[in-house]
Amino acid sequence: MSLDIIANRSAPKYSTDEILHRVLWALGQWLFRFSPRPCFGWRRFVLRCFGAHIGRDVNLYPSTRIYFPWNLTVGDWSAIGEEAFVYNLGPVVLGQKVTVSHRAHLCAGTHDYTLADLPLQKPPISIGDEAWNCADAFIGPGVRVGESAVVGARAVVMKAVEPWTVVAGNPARFVKKRIFSASSEKS
Repeated sequence: MSLDIIANRSAPKYSTDEILHRVLWALGQWLFRFSPRPCFGWRRFVLRCFGAHIGRDVNLYPSTRIYFPWNLTVGDWSAIGEEAFVYNLGPVVLGQKVTVSHRAHLCAGTHDYTLADLPLQKPPISIGDEAWNCADAFIGPGVRVGESAVVGARAVVMKAVEPWTVVAGNPARFVKKRIFSASSEKS
């Protein structure tokens, strides 16, 4: 048995509506990417114009790459860092006060490698409130990161992360429970 690349390439992967949205976003993303760094409100506005559900006081940087804004939901006070890549063929939902650090990669798209024609799949990603995805972390298709979890720098997460845990490594493994200490105060 061998791969059926002809069947893969001829299979419809996007609806006509999605193709139209992609063309419009290819032009509209320049409004996002060439905005000055402190213009967070402008970038929220641009994403909302393209169907994203963006909460209050969300920080998105001009170098952030968002593949399909209409498949993105971000809760209040969250941030997606510089050069982060949100490959959201399927829905990507970030809760409130979520941090996606610079160069993190959220990947809500894959192919079924068990079938010869490698059909496209679009499994969702969900990241719970107050979770932190550190620099260069990779969150794979269909993954749920629980509330207040921490995904360590350069971790590769391919299965669910329990709430209030810290994971690290490739593949990501449990490191410890996350416990908040009293806030530091400076005089």
